[in-house]
Amino acid sequence: MAWTFYLVLALAGGLWIGFARGVIPLALFVDRQSFALDLAIGVGAGLLLVGIWRLGRRILPAAEELESALARVLGGISTSEAVALALLSGFAEEIFFRGAVQGSVGFLPATLLFALLHSGPGRAFRLWTVFAAVAGLLFGGLMLWRGNLLAPFAGHFVVNAINLRSLSRRLGESARLTGPNEEES
Repeated sequence: MAWTFYLVLALAGGLWIGFARGVIPLALFVDRQSFALDLAIGVGAGLLLVGIWRLGRRILPAAEELESALARVLGGISTSEAVALALLSGFAEEIFFRGAVQGSVGFLPATLLFALLHSGPGRAFRLWTVFAAVAGLLFGGLMLWRGNLLAPFAGHFVVNAINLRSLSRRLGESARLTGPNEEES
């Protein structure tokens, strides 16, 4: 279901940009002259966000609750599936939120909509919404600063790839700890 959602989101973003601009310029995605710098800035931003999350996890009890809930929703996925989902979700969300929404209605509305998409039931999911708002501010700022989607996409990919793999491992470890051998004792 996630694959379908992200494909539809990417298509909607592409169509929105195409209708708004008449064409989807390559320069929206990458500046060939600053490719390496944009990529490095994006990866650095993603690592910064992962570090912020890990620090928050140490001091906020809701973070553990959120990770457990997200791990259950995610189910067990392999590393290659986590990377593929991170590529697709990062691309789709950036083309939609930074390319289409931010390009049409502005930085703050795009950030707010991005944060609201990352919500769910209960206290723990409010933490996810706050983290998504911080990430949205950073990714939107990168888009404004760099003028293309490469840095926000790279940052988004790094956050999702690391966190999706971590959540998948967490679920696997939990299953091993409560597996059949545990019940037999």
